[in-house]
Amino acid sequence: MLRSTRIPAILPLFPPLFKPIPRQATGHRPADHGIRMQTLRVNGYDMAYLEVGTGRPLVCVHGSLCDFRNWSAVLGPLSSRHRVISVSLRHFFPERWDGHGDTYSLAQHVDDVIAFIERLDAGSVDLMGHSRGGHVSFRVAQRRPDLLRKLILAEPGGEIDASLDPDYKPGPWPMAQPIAAAAEQIARGDIDGGLEIFLNALHVPWKRMPATAKQLLRDNAATLIGDARDLRIPFSKADAESIVTPTLFIGGAATRGLLPKVLHALAAHVAGSRTEMIVGATHAMFEQAPRRYSEIVLDFLGS
Repeated sequence: MLRSTRIPAILPLFPPLFKPIPRQATGHRPADHGIRMQTLRVNGYDMAYLEVGTGRPLVCVHGSLCDFRNWSAVLGPLSSRHRVISVSLRHFFPERWDGHGDTYSLAQHVDDVIAFIERLDAGSVDLMGHSRGGHVSFRVAQRRPDLLRKLILAEPGGEIDASLDPDYKPGPWPMAQPIAAAAEQIARGDIDGGLEIFLNALHVPWKRMPATAKQLLRDNAATLIGDARDLRIPFSKADAESIVTPTLFIGGAATRGLLPKVLHALAAHVAGSRTEMIVGATHAMFEQAPRRYSEIVLDFLGS
Protein backbone atom coordinates (compact mmCIF):
# COMPACT_ATOMS: atom_id res chain seq x y z
CA MET A 1 0.00 0.00 0.00
CA LEU A 2 1.37 3.40 -0.96
CA ARG A 3 1.37 6.10 1.68
CA SER A 4 2.79 9.60 1.88
CA THR A 5 5.47 9.54 4.55
CA ARG A 6 8.28 11.70 5.75
CA ILE A 7 10.73 11.68 8.63
CA PRO A 8 12.70 14.95 8.54
CA ALA A 9 16.33 15.59 9.29
CA ILE A 10 17.00 19.09 10.55
CA LEU A 11 20.57 20.16 11.08
CA PRO A 12 21.54 23.79 11.59
CA LEU A 13 25.18 23.78 10.61
CA PHE A 14 26.56 25.47 7.53
CA PRO A 15 29.81 24.11 6.10
CA PRO A 16 33.18 25.76 5.97
CA LEU A 17 33.55 27.99 2.94
CA PHE A 18 33.85 25.91 -0.19
CA LYS A 19 35.28 26.72 -3.56
CA PRO A 20 32.82 26.42 -6.46
CA ILE A 21 34.07 25.14 -9.79
CA PRO A 22 32.32 26.57 -12.86
CA ARG A 23 32.49 23.34 -14.83
CA GLN A 24 30.91 19.91 -14.93
CA ALA A 25 32.80 17.29 -12.93
CA THR A 26 34.42 14.48 -14.85
CA GLY A 27 34.35 11.93 -12.07
CA HIS A 28 38.08 12.28 -11.37
CA ARG A 29 38.98 13.82 -8.04
CA PRO A 30 40.48 17.33 -8.11
CA ALA A 31 44.19 17.97 -7.68
CA ASP A 32 43.83 20.06 -4.49
CA HIS A 33 42.32 18.80 -1.26
CA GLY A 34 39.97 21.70 -0.38
CA ILE A 35 36.20 21.47 -0.26
CA ARG A 36 34.90 21.98 -3.77
CA MET A 37 31.38 22.33 -5.11
CA GLN A 38 31.00 20.47 -8.38
CA THR A 39 28.19 19.08 -10.51
CA LEU A 40 27.73 15.77 -12.25
CA ARG A 41 25.13 15.30 -14.99
CA VAL A 42 22.77 12.48 -13.99
CA ASN A 43 19.43 11.65 -15.58
CA GLY A 44 19.28 15.04 -17.31
CA TYR A 45 20.00 16.94 -14.08
CA ASP A 46 23.16 18.69 -12.82
CA MET A 47 23.57 17.12 -9.38
CA ALA A 48 25.65 19.30 -7.05
CA TYR A 49 28.07 17.91 -4.50
CA LEU A 50 30.94 18.80 -2.20
CA GLU A 51 34.13 16.76 -2.20
CA VAL A 52 36.98 16.70 0.28
CA GLY A 53 39.75 14.25 1.18
CA THR A 54 41.38 11.29 -0.53
CA GLY A 55 40.96 7.55 -0.37
CA ARG A 56 37.97 5.26 -0.85
CA PRO A 57 34.85 7.21 -1.84
CA LEU A 58 32.21 7.74 0.86
CA VAL A 59 29.02 9.13 -0.71
CA CYS A 60 26.79 10.94 1.80
CA VAL A 61 23.04 11.52 1.29
CA HIS A 62 21.23 14.17 3.35
CA GLY A 63 17.74 14.09 4.85
CA SER A 64 14.63 16.25 4.50
CA LEU A 65 14.93 20.04 4.21
CA CYS A 66 18.71 19.69 4.06
CA ASP A 67 21.39 19.54 1.36
CA PHE A 68 25.09 18.84 0.92
CA ARG A 69 25.80 21.06 3.95
CA ASN A 70 24.09 18.45 6.13
CA TRP A 71 27.34 16.65 6.97
CA SER A 72 29.41 19.72 7.90
CA ALA A 73 30.18 18.61 11.45
CA VAL A 74 31.82 15.35 10.36
CA LEU A 75 33.47 16.31 7.07
CA GLY A 76 36.79 16.92 8.83
CA PRO A 77 37.11 13.61 10.70
CA LEU A 78 35.71 11.48 7.89
CA SER A 79 37.85 13.11 5.18
CA SER A 80 41.00 12.29 7.15
CA ARG A 81 40.71 8.75 5.76
CA HIS A 82 38.19 8.95 2.92
CA ARG A 83 37.26 10.84 -0.20
CA VAL A 84 34.02 12.26 1.18
CA ILE A 85 31.41 13.19 -1.41
CA SER A 86 28.35 14.97 -0.01
CA VAL A 87 25.54 15.26 -2.55
CA SER A 88 22.53 17.55 -2.84
CA LEU A 89 19.56 15.62 -4.15
CA ARG A 90 17.44 16.88 -7.05
CA HIS A 91 15.62 20.17 -6.23
CA PHE A 92 17.51 20.82 -2.99
CA PHE A 93 19.96 23.70 -2.48
CA PRO A 94 21.87 25.05 -4.41
CA GLU A 95 18.92 24.75 -6.80
CA ARG A 96 16.17 27.33 -6.20
CA TRP A 97 13.19 25.09 -6.88
CA ASP A 98 9.65 26.49 -7.00
CA GLY A 99 7.85 23.25 -6.15
CA HIS A 100 6.40 22.77 -9.63
CA GLY A 101 6.77 19.66 -11.75
CA ASP A 102 6.68 15.93 -11.14
CA THR A 103 10.41 15.19 -10.79
CA TYR A 104 10.56 15.29 -6.99
CA SER A 105 10.13 11.86 -5.41
CA LEU A 106 12.01 9.30 -3.40
CA ALA A 107 12.03 7.04 -6.45
CA GLN A 108 13.64 9.79 -8.56
CA HIS A 109 16.27 10.39 -5.90
CA VAL A 110 17.09 6.70 -5.78
CA ASP A 111 17.54 6.69 -9.56
CA ASP A 112 19.73 9.79 -9.31
CA VAL A 113 22.02 8.39 -6.61
CA ILE A 114 22.48 5.19 -8.60
CA ALA A 115 23.36 7.19 -11.72
CA PHE A 116 25.66 9.47 -9.70
CA ILE A 117 27.68 6.53 -8.35
CA GLU A 118 27.90 5.02 -11.82
CA ARG A 119 29.15 8.32 -13.29
CA LEU A 120 31.76 8.73 -10.56
CA ASP A 121 33.46 5.76 -12.20
CA ALA A 122 35.31 5.04 -8.94
CA GLY A 123 34.35 1.40 -8.47
CA SER A 124 32.28 0.29 -5.50
CA VAL A 125 31.69 3.05 -2.95
CA ASP A 126 30.66 3.30 0.67
CA LEU A 127 27.20 4.89 0.97
CA MET A 128 25.87 6.78 4.01
CA GLY A 129 22.39 8.24 4.37
CA HIS A 130 20.55 10.07 7.16
CA SER A 131 16.78 10.09 7.74
CA ARG A 132 15.08 10.39 4.32
CA GLY A 133 18.55 10.03 2.83
CA GLY A 134 18.82 6.76 4.74
CA HIS A 135 15.66 5.57 3.02
CA VAL A 136 17.11 6.57 -0.34
CA SER A 137 20.37 4.75 0.46
CA PHE A 138 18.51 1.62 1.59
CA ARG A 139 16.67 1.46 -1.73
CA VAL A 140 19.93 1.99 -3.64
CA ALA A 141 21.46 -0.97 -1.77
CA GLN A 142 18.37 -3.03 -2.47
CA ARG A 143 18.49 -2.36 -6.22
CA ARG A 144 22.23 -2.10 -6.93
CA PRO A 145 24.38 -3.89 -4.35
CA ASP A 146 27.05 -4.21 -7.02
CA LEU A 147 27.76 -0.48 -6.67
CA LEU A 148 28.40 -0.60 -2.93
CA ARG A 149 31.10 -1.86 -0.58
CA LYS A 150 29.45 -0.86 2.72
CA LEU A 151 26.21 0.84 3.77
CA ILE A 152 25.61 3.21 6.71
CA LEU A 153 22.03 4.06 7.67
CA ALA A 154 21.67 6.83 10.26
CA GLU A 155 18.09 6.54 11.53
CA PRO A 156 16.55 5.87 8.11
CA GLY A 157 13.17 7.56 7.66
CA GLY A 158 9.98 5.89 6.59
CA GLU A 159 7.41 3.43 7.84
CA ILE A 160 7.48 -0.30 8.49
CA ASP A 161 4.61 -2.54 7.42
CA ALA A 162 2.82 -5.34 9.23
CA SER A 163 5.60 -7.85 8.47
CA LEU A 164 7.92 -5.80 10.71
CA ASP A 165 5.44 -4.14 13.05
CA PRO A 166 2.69 -6.15 14.78
CA ASP A 167 1.02 -2.83 15.72
CA TYR A 168 0.85 -1.60 12.12
CA LYS A 169 -2.50 -0.08 11.15
CA PRO A 170 -3.23 0.98 7.56
CA GLY A 171 -4.21 4.60 7.17
CA PRO A 172 -2.80 8.12 6.81
CA TRP A 173 0.58 8.78 8.37
CA PRO A 174 0.22 11.27 11.27
CA MET A 175 2.62 13.73 9.62
CA ALA A 176 0.69 13.81 6.34
CA GLN A 177 -1.66 16.59 7.46
CA PRO A 178 0.97 18.99 8.85
CA ILE A 179 3.16 18.43 5.79
CA ALA A 180 0.22 19.27 3.53
CA ALA A 181 -0.63 22.37 5.60
CA ALA A 182 3.01 23.51 5.61
CA ALA A 183 3.31 22.94 1.85
CA GLU A 184 0.18 25.00 1.23
CA GLN A 185 1.59 27.95 3.20
CA ILE A 186 4.96 27.71 1.43
CA ALA A 187 3.24 27.59 -1.99
CA ARG A 188 1.45 30.82 -1.06
CA GLY A 189 4.79 32.47 -0.30
CA ASP A 190 4.68 32.25 3.50
CA ILE A 191 7.93 30.33 3.90
CA ASP A 192 8.45 30.90 7.61
CA GLY A 193 4.79 30.22 8.37
CA GLY A 194 4.92 26.91 6.55
CA LEU A 195 8.15 25.86 8.22
CA GLU A 196 6.73 26.77 11.62
CA ILE A 197 3.68 24.55 11.03
CA PHE A 198 5.92 21.68 10.04
CA LEU A 199 8.34 22.09 12.93
CA ASN A 200 5.57 22.51 15.50
CA ALA A 201 4.31 19.07 14.50
CA LEU A 202 7.76 17.75 15.38
CA HIS A 203 7.86 19.65 18.68
CA VAL A 204 10.72 21.81 17.40
CA PRO A 205 10.33 25.51 18.36
CA TRP A 206 10.85 27.56 15.19
CA LYS A 207 11.17 30.85 17.08
CA ARG A 208 14.07 29.53 19.20
CA MET A 209 16.08 28.14 16.31
CA PRO A 210 19.39 29.86 15.41
CA ALA A 211 19.37 32.09 12.33
CA THR A 212 21.70 29.75 10.45
CA ALA A 213 19.37 26.80 11.04
CA LYS A 214 16.37 28.77 9.83
CA GLN A 215 18.13 29.83 6.65
CA LEU A 216 19.13 26.25 5.82
CA LEU A 217 15.47 25.26 6.06
CA ARG A 218 14.31 28.25 4.03
CA ASP A 219 16.78 27.31 1.29
CA ASN A 220 15.01 23.96 0.94
CA ALA A 221 11.46 24.88 1.95
CA ALA A 222 9.91 24.20 -1.47
CA THR A 223 10.86 20.53 -1.17
CA LEU A 224 8.02 20.18 1.34
CA ILE A 225 5.67 20.84 -1.58
CA GLY A 226 7.19 17.81 -3.26
CA ASP A 227 6.96 15.82 -0.02
CA ALA A 228 3.22 16.48 0.21
CA ARG A 229 2.78 14.77 -3.19
CA ASP A 230 5.29 11.95 -2.74
CA LEU A 231 4.16 8.37 -2.20
CA ARG A 232 6.48 5.87 -0.59
CA ILE A 233 6.22 2.18 0.08
CA PRO A 234 6.80 1.17 3.74
CA PHE A 235 9.75 -1.06 4.56
CA SER A 236 8.93 -4.76 4.75
CA LYS A 237 10.67 -7.78 6.24
CA ALA A 238 11.41 -8.99 2.71
CA ASP A 239 13.04 -5.62 1.94
CA ALA A 240 15.33 -5.91 4.95
CA GLU A 241 16.22 -9.50 4.15
CA SER A 242 17.15 -8.49 0.59
CA ILE A 243 20.06 -6.28 1.74
CA VAL A 244 23.35 -8.09 1.15
CA THR A 245 25.74 -5.14 1.59
CA PRO A 246 27.54 -5.03 4.98
CA THR A 247 25.43 -2.53 6.92
CA LEU A 248 25.82 -0.29 9.94
CA PHE A 249 22.73 1.15 11.62
CA ILE A 250 23.52 4.15 13.77
CA GLY A 251 21.14 6.18 15.90
CA GLY A 252 20.73 8.55 18.80
CA ALA A 253 19.90 6.76 22.03
CA ALA A 254 17.62 9.64 23.02
CA THR A 255 15.66 9.81 19.74
CA ARG A 256 11.92 9.39 20.29
CA GLY A 257 9.05 8.30 18.12
CA LEU A 258 9.02 6.07 15.05
CA LEU A 259 12.66 6.41 13.99
CA PRO A 260 14.20 4.05 16.60
CA LYS A 261 11.45 1.52 15.92
CA VAL A 262 12.22 1.56 12.20
CA LEU A 263 15.97 1.31 12.83
CA HIS A 264 15.76 -1.70 15.14
CA ALA A 265 13.13 -3.48 13.04
CA LEU A 266 15.26 -3.23 9.92
CA ALA A 267 18.49 -4.10 11.74
CA ALA A 268 16.92 -7.28 13.11
CA HIS A 269 16.41 -8.59 9.58
CA VAL A 270 19.46 -7.30 7.67
CA ALA A 271 21.82 -10.25 7.88
CA GLY A 272 25.08 -9.53 9.70
CA SER A 273 24.25 -5.88 10.31
CA ARG A 274 25.77 -3.89 13.16
CA THR A 275 23.88 -1.38 15.33
CA GLU A 276 25.38 1.48 17.33
CA MET A 277 23.43 3.96 19.47
CA ILE A 278 25.07 7.20 20.61
CA VAL A 279 24.30 7.98 24.25
CA GLY A 280 22.65 11.35 24.82
CA ALA A 281 22.15 12.07 21.12
CA THR A 282 18.93 12.39 19.13
CA HIS A 283 18.18 12.40 15.40
CA ALA A 284 20.83 15.06 14.70
CA MET A 285 23.42 12.69 16.16
CA PHE A 286 26.38 13.65 13.98
CA GLU A 287 25.90 17.29 14.87
CA GLN A 288 25.48 16.62 18.59
CA ALA A 289 28.29 14.07 18.88
CA PRO A 290 30.47 14.47 15.76
CA ARG A 291 33.56 12.85 17.28
CA ARG A 292 31.76 9.74 18.49
CA TYR A 293 29.76 9.47 15.28
CA SER A 294 32.92 9.69 13.19
CA GLU A 295 34.70 7.12 15.36
CA ILE A 296 31.89 4.62 14.85
CA VAL A 297 31.72 5.21 11.10
CA LEU A 298 35.48 5.06 10.56
CA ASP A 299 35.76 1.86 12.64
CA PHE A 300 33.03 0.22 10.57
CA LEU A 301 34.50 1.32 7.25
CA GLY A 302 37.97 0.19 8.29
CA SER A 303 36.93 -3.21 9.63
